[in-house]
Amino acid sequence: MDNLFGIKKISVGECQDLTILSLKAYAYTHKHWVIAWSGGKDSTATMTMVIYLILSGQIERPESLTIMYADTRLELPPLAISAYNMIEQIKSLNLPWLKTKIVMSDIDHRFMVYMLGRGVPPPNNQTLRWCTSQIKVAPMQEAIAKEFETKKEKVLTITGVRMGESAIRDGRLTMACSKNGAECGQGWYMNTLDNKISATIAPLIHWRVCTVWDWLQVYAPQKEYGGWDTSMLAQAYGGDSANEVNARTGCIGCPLAQNDTALDAVIQIFPDEWGYLHPLRKLRPIYREMRKFQYRLRKHGETKSDGSLAKNPYRVGPLTMKARKEFTQQIVNIQNEVNTLADLQGKQHIDILNEEELNRIKWHWEIISGHKDGVEQNQLPPQSSTRYIKMVQRK
Repeated sequence: MDNLFGIKKISVGECQDLTILSLKAYAYTHKHWVIAWSGGKDSTATMTMVIYLILSGQIERPESLTIMYADTRLELPPLAISAYNMIEQIKSLNLPWLKTKIVMSDIDHRFMVYMLGRGVPPPNNQTLRWCTSQIKVAPMQEAIAKEFETKKEKVLTITGVRMGESAIRDGRLTMACSKNGAECGQGWYMNTLDNKISATIAPLIHWRVCTVWDWLQVYAPQKEYGGWDTSMLAQAYGGDSANEVNARTGCIGCPLAQNDTALDAVIQIFPDEWGYLHPLRKLRPIYREMRKFQYRLRKHGETKSDGSLAKNPYRVGPLTMKARKEFTQQIVNIQNEVNTLADLQGKQHIDILNEEELNRIKWHWEIISGHKDGVEQNQLPPQSSTRYIKMVQRK
């Protein structure tokens, strides 16, 4: 079908053919594959397409394929529920070469614990964007590294990256696609000396968002294509209007985004199913309030012995203990409000801050307040920086 400008829109079948060519050209140099899966539309399209192509015999299967789901603990409920339902479906296939793995950051590096327990301010887009690398990228890298150690050879990581997702990312991909003479239609394959444990391919890089939704809403649910239940996934993006809404999904109340379009769309379009989540809209204002200097420890013009100003004499530091406790209670109240509505309506609870994490947050408070003086160095959070340890001792 031609569009307004006479340019032919690429079909799902044509996109699939290019994906097959991409995998055949590069993937077979690796025996063990990993799919880095976020649960969002692009990585889900990638995961379901690759499994379909293998089971339908259109590409040869590797010796092993591990689906690694990145659980940030802050995913929009429809996305999280959809992902875990799909994990159960994959397990039900009972194929020895096909495995699933839940990838999650250790408790001290999860969003809520790191922020409310250790006192690190919410991330921003300028100087303190710590969240994505810490709760999603780093855990996935560690999981892939363990896969490499187990298999004793380089693995292939398959991602759902596509051209057109963002201008910044597209700029990076333009350079990456020049490697090995590859073109966008042939996928993105990266095999460099500085990444000795894994090579990367993005076999859906040439797909457009409309193609992704054609696959997820029309083809993937059909039995011959895998019979995947993608209805809840689609709801997270706006349901039947997902392609038009084009909602940005990510962490609930993401402090890096201008608008929580996915949460807003879910509440407005599906009020009967997800209207009870509306208290979650209070999270972003809380995160933005937490950034203010009035809630953080700070220097007040410290001077050296000679009377001159010390380096960074007005530097702001972590959140004050009072702020941590107050904001923790506010977030717990929001979660309780949602779950009270869930009980009234017979809906599923959320636990963006569960009991284990809340106990860990309080553990940090006790250390900082000096109530755990006997704590040994190796009992401090893993990978704690010297600066953090000094802050604990000073406080």
